[in-house]
Amino acid sequence: MMNTSMNGHKTADIIIIGAGVMGASIAFHLAQRKAGRILILDKAHAGNGGSGRSSALVRMHYSFLPEVQLALISLHMFERWTEILGEPALFHKTGFVRIVHPNESGRLRLNVEMQQKVGVNVRLIDRQDLSDLEPDWRVDDVEVAAYEPDSGYGDGAGVANDFLARARDLGVTYAPRTQALELLHKKGRMQGVRTDQGEVNAPTVITAAGPWTGPLFRDAGFDLPIETEFHQVAILRNAPGMRPGGCACIDSGSATYFRPDSQDKTLVGDFYGTRPIDPDNFPQRPSAESLEALIERACLRLPKLENAEVLRGVTGVYDMTPDSRPLLGEIPDIRGLYVCAGFSGMGFKISPAVGLVMSELVLGGTSTSVDISAFRPQRFAEGQPIKPEYEYVDD
Repeated sequence: MMNTSMNGHKTADIIIIGAGVMGASIAFHLAQRKAGRILILDKAHAGNGGSGRSSALVRMHYSFLPEVQLALISLHMFERWTEILGEPALFHKTGFVRIVHPNESGRLRLNVEMQQKVGVNVRLIDRQDLSDLEPDWRVDDVEVAAYEPDSGYGDGAGVANDFLARARDLGVTYAPRTQALELLHKKGRMQGVRTDQGEVNAPTVITAAGPWTGPLFRDAGFDLPIETEFHQVAILRNAPGMRPGGCACIDSGSATYFRPDSQDKTLVGDFYGTRPIDPDNFPQRPSAESLEALIERACLRLPKLENAEVLRGVTGVYDMTPDSRPLLGEIPDIRGLYVCAGFSGMGFKISPAVGLVMSELVLGGTSTSVDISAFRPQRFAEGQPIKPEYEYVDD
């Protein structure tokens, strides 16, 4: 029997698999452009996967120009959230700092220059400036840092649900608790999707299923280079004497990132995770030992965290690609099959713009807001992984 939310919807013009920030954003943008009958499927509920576990940093600092452009378009949407989506703002502007290894300061300068050219509000600050900005931070190893006053953090599940709510207002059909089991194609053309609630026919299918993307494509005869990686985050109650709030930061010196979580808490995350991991069966809580090691490293930058109370840990699964950049585009040889995955832990902050460019690509054959051709899924088979000119060792 068909799921009640799919009842009467055995055909569609476009099926989107996954109702996280990417799938919901794509659905919203397609619906805005009156793309026809759109059905969005999710094996659980909107934002229930990686989106709901995201640390949700919002920052413009990338070493690859198209990512900067996607982040900037997204920031402008986050800033105008209520106007665009009619929902309360989910974005907290805290400022953001990028600290790199001292021997990469030259690359940082060049990347900041590139970002400024496309309109990012970012500037270089020296050790003294950083100390004035964040007196709680240890900065003796910092030669220069990038500072973005307009950046901050958001809410992954909230963004997914807001995009979805507005998409449904615009006529999109949503089928939660409906698992995509098989991508159906014939003679080089998409036919639809077989789900655990029955088959749905559609000439266009967009998969935005994060770490569940790989198996779907493997079963359809395509081996996408996506690996799953397990990550852990700690939420701490600030120690007495710590300044409330403060900037978000990605810090190569400690190989951690951190941001405020409201005024009296701090979220701390790790650069590196462990592979592979089953996205349907992974530890729901970090071990005490792993959190201790993570916090110890974060204390290299924020010594006062040593006396902070661990409130809880959050775990999640990244969908990683060999160059740590997403796969965006149509699958060669299968007309109407698109992939939007492989965000390698950096998807949230660009999700509003990714929905926009994917809608442009699907409806017009090319993306016009940002050139996303470098992200094409066949780039590894072509021997053309993304390699920015001034990338960092831990990019």
